[in-house]
Amino acid sequence: MENWIGIGIWILVGCSVGLLIRGLIKRPEETHGHLMILLVLSSFGAIIGGMLGVGLFEFQNPAALSPGGMGGAVGFSILISFIYRWGIRGLI
Repeated sequence: MENWIGIGIWILVGCSVGLLIRGLIKRPEETHGHLMILLVLSSFGAIIGGMLGVGLFEFQNPAALSPGGMGGAVGFSILISFIYRWGIRGLI
């Protein structure tokens, strides 16, 4: 049960990182609907990054709420959100 709670926390971390990146990288020409895409992509990035972090750094006790899992979730979520917000110029 602890791992499912950790995955839920990864999703919340991904959404908060997506909102933070949206606030940092302003796009005045942005159309409606990009917020939902950004939140889904950043949550997806947090889940993938969390799994990679647990797999790479936590050998003895692989738990979702470990430092490796949380660091991977935050790092990969920032990367995916930044790539989406930076590359959005060509899509609008």
